[in-house]
Amino acid sequence: MNNALDRYANLSSPIHNWDTRYKFISLMGLIFAFSFVQDLRLLPLLLILTFMVFIFSRLPFSFLISRLKYPGIFLLAIAVIFPLFSGNTILLSVGHLTIRLEGLITLILVSTKFFCILTIALVLFGSAPFLTTIKAMRALRLSPILSDIMLLTYRYIFDIGYDLYTMQVAMKLRHFRASKLSFRNTQSLSSLVGTLIVRSFEKSERIYKAMILRGYGYKATELTTSKSIFNSRSSDKLAMLAFSFLAFLIICAEIYLRMS
Repeated sequence: MNNALDRYANLSSPIHNWDTRYKFISLMGLIFAFSFVQDLRLLPLLLILTFMVFIFSRLPFSFLISRLKYPGIFLLAIAVIFPLFSGNTILLSVGHLTIRLEGLITLILVSTKFFCILTIALVLFGSAPFLTTIKAMRALRLSPILSDIMLLTYRYIFDIGYDLYTMQVAMKLRHFRASKLSFRNTQSLSSLVGTLIVRSFEKSERIYKAMILRGYGYKATELTTSKSIFNSRSSDKLAMLAFSFLAFLIICAEIYLRMS
């Protein structure tokens, strides 16, 4: 569980001590405001707000880097396409490669928003136990089915990861080397993925049947997200109002810049 999203949920910081319900509303509002931005002149503001939130959370910088690494590689693979093929204004041409202005602007915009939104999301889910976040979402009247799906997915994704690890170890003991590109290795990797999917499906069937035998879905379960489990203070509400106002200002600034 060292790779758990809420590994540092026991830290003490203004973000950690914030009522999870108000924190969820505030940071999700900020995320939606970030996604609305299309003007490059607002990107410095987004970066400043993102770094301030992350600093106040007191989460280790290594936690952020480790979570951004793999999504960042995927984004980089896609983002490289923008400067090469998007737009008509040519900035630089080297042989058959052409860097275009519109594509470069799109790359900067997408990369910055990706970094800011993912960082805020990591602070949101990393500054409280995942179960507490789910209970806060239930208290905000999230669908019980959606919250159960999220909780089960988070719980059993580690089991799937462990199955993948043991299967990889078994393949290495049989002298499999993933670095060698060959038809046989491709078949082995395809078999690995297929076996993992089948095992995951079978495990989900067993889990669902076990839940049904324990009464899941037959009777209305009592909502265990009463106000008593959250320690709400006036400062939590003021912080939520401040973040909501910031999100509103960002949206208003984007609309104004579009119209001007």
